[in-house]
Amino acid sequence: MAAVLTWAGLIAVLAGLTGCTVGETFTESKSRAPGDTIRISPDDGAKDIKRGDRIEVKVPDGRLERVEVARVGNAQRTELPGRISEDGLVWTPKADANLVLAAKYSVDVVAVDGEGRRSARHSTFTTAVPKHRFIGYFKPENRSTVGTGMIVSFDFNRKIENRAAVQRAIRVTSDPPVEIVGHWFGGQRLDFRPREYWKPGTEVTVDLRLRDVQAAPGVFGIQEKTVGFTVGRSQVSLVDAAKHTMEVRRDGALVSTVPITAGAPKTTTYNGKMVVTELYDVTRMNGATVGFGGEYDIKDVPHALRLTTSGTFLHGNYWASPDTFGARNVSHGCVGLRDVKGGSADTPAGWFFDRTLVGDVVEVVNSPDRTVDPDNGLSGWNLDWRKWKAGSALAR
Repeated sequence: MAAVLTWAGLIAVLAGLTGCTVGETFTESKSRAPGDTIRISPDDGAKDIKRGDRIEVKVPDGRLERVEVARVGNAQRTELPGRISEDGLVWTPKADANLVLAAKYSVDVVAVDGEGRRSARHSTFTTAVPKHRFIGYFKPENRSTVGTGMIVSFDFNRKIENRAAVQRAIRVTSDPPVEIVGHWFGGQRLDFRPREYWKPGTEVTVDLRLRDVQAAPGVFGIQEKTVGFTVGRSQVSLVDAAKHTMEVRRDGALVSTVPITAGAPKTTTYNGKMVVTELYDVTRMNGATVGFGGEYDIKDVPHALRLTTSGTFLHGNYWASPDTFGARNVSHGCVGLRDVKGGSADTPAGWFFDRTLVGDVVEVVNSPDRTVDPDNGLSGWNLDWRKWKAGSALAR
């Protein structure tokens, strides 16, 4: 029988546990907050960027600690080579680096100001798509290893009118084989999943045959490729907002019960099953970007895992009193784990971050809030199989 550890008991055996160490990642914010000194061109969310348009990151003082500009949303990340100037103030692409058309790019930046304080920003932009063509930006990345809750998700740059033709041109299969069904959320998003979470070790293949498929009158696809990913070990974590705990289970066995803080009474946390979609070792969280005005602006939130598109994270918290965790809910809707400024592997947040994969499931129960919408992040597991299949454009 597997041993069950509380967090206090886990510290002593931390070095003996195995898990995946996540590489360096960055922050997420929907827009530049007031007082943010990191400047990114093009602006966040910019579209139809041409090859000759200016790509630049700069700060007025301090230095850029790291900058990553990469093509994403095409099942793999491809970095755009660049360099930081000798004074540390400006990043620009290398002279021979060219943008790819019909692509989505992410820009991830961490900077340090003159007093040694870190700040982070994330933005995205898309390059021009040829007229009368459509493209689907999709995840997960090619050849990645993901958690058992991963959902294959496509976001199309144009509204799809002939959904059946487009869905028929995307074939998702697995070994061992299971039934996999597509579900449309509106006219520009199509997700695929099986009835239940993937079994560990499953190999999933995604065949795209969208070239010349007509999505709307006069609008045709341009993609034709095959990609795949592997499902790793199972990790499902149950957050009980009323008990202020998170039970972490690996392959069904309880590994640890971790004290947490969830959403305060006026800013509660969504209930339901949510899937980790991004991991950031440091992130900026500003209330202005998610409708909370100037209530908070924390530029260096450590160990942050994105759970929803709308801004729900599970993250490290160094500003709350240690006795908060396991006792009170004080957040603005996120799930907080005890951490230290700058982050540490020897805290609950650092331990969990280092053992998490994109595709892992975090389920919240006993919160006074409603269940998360199935299209908010990769939350489609909150639809039962009948409702999921009803969202397919293909007769079944």
